[in-house]
Amino acid sequence: MSKTSSWFAGALLGGVMGSALVLLLTPFTGQDLKKRLTDYVENIQQEIHQAGVEKRVELETQLELLRSGKEN
Repeated sequence: MSKTSSWFAGALLGGVMGSALVLLLTPFTGQDLKKRLTDYVENIQQEIHQAGVEKRVELETQLELLRSGKEN
């Protein structure tokens, strides 16, 4: 066997074994894990949206100060 095919076989075997271990040792059911991941992603999306809103307000305030000729 060449080095490349040996490496690919090892990577494939490692991936299969790792996946099997994760499925056997995970402390959550599939539905629970899916809900946790969904909640996590939604929380991140809300935080990103909120940060965008806050930054927009900050930039609009700075723009108005610049337009009016006032400095910070």
